[in-house]
Amino acid sequence: MNSMHFTAETSSDGVIERDFTLGEVPGVLWSPASGSGRAPLVLMGHGGGTHKKAPAMSGRAHRLVTGCGFHVAVIDAPGHGDRPRTAHDEREIAELFRARAAGEPEGPIVVRYNAHLAERAVPEWLATLDALQELPEIGHEGPVGYLGLNMGTAIGVPLTAIDPRITAAVFGLFWHDSLAETAKRITIPVEFTLQWDDEHIPRPSGLALFDAFASKEKTLHANAGRHKELPRFEADSAVRFFARHLGRPAVTSAA
Repeated sequence: MNSMHFTAETSSDGVIERDFTLGEVPGVLWSPASGSGRAPLVLMGHGGGTHKKAPAMSGRAHRLVTGCGFHVAVIDAPGHGDRPRTAHDEREIAELFRARAAGEPEGPIVVRYNAHLAERAVPEWLATLDALQELPEIGHEGPVGYLGLNMGTAIGVPLTAIDPRITAAVFGLFWHDSLAETAKRITIPVEFTLQWDDEHIPRPSGLALFDAFASKEKTLHANAGRHKELPRFEADSAVRFFARHLGRPAVTSAA
């Protein structure tokens, strides 16, 4: 993969947002505007059908930057955001919409397609992390976290399982079918969220994935509600989780 090139930069509310490309992969890096020395990095994986600058991504990034002084990076997954879809992407998406319209379970299609996307995305994330650590404000010595729900979990679990640079992770809202065996290789601290009344992911499947992680420190956050009703306070919980495990105290009130 080629070197990282920054293509645009904006700044607001104490956060610098820089668009970049790494080969054909577009991404965005949010950083503290103060630029006071090196800081930990959090990688974030977006959900299926969204993109690197979706409101959930930018909102969580701003919380992590302003609350802890972290750097936060997101890349568009294959076939998402500014990346073209392959014929395989088009077939799987069409099959998902067909099943949804027919009232059939979406899980088997999502699990299969997301496993395919993970095979493509994990090498891209490895190369992205290599490039980010070359930046003087990040470096090779600082801790790295990963945050990703839904498809972000489908990609993040295999990524975290093979990259020892990632030392804490937030996952959730995914089936155990394709990930349980891989999750058994993860021993870092994990925070895991699920929706108790999820209409897509059976409760036993979500619990089975949480149970599969070999981490000595892992926390389950089970909230009442359907798949898309994850409480917003879970974003603040993720900030506190990374503050504990990446070595930066979270800001609890405005200065």
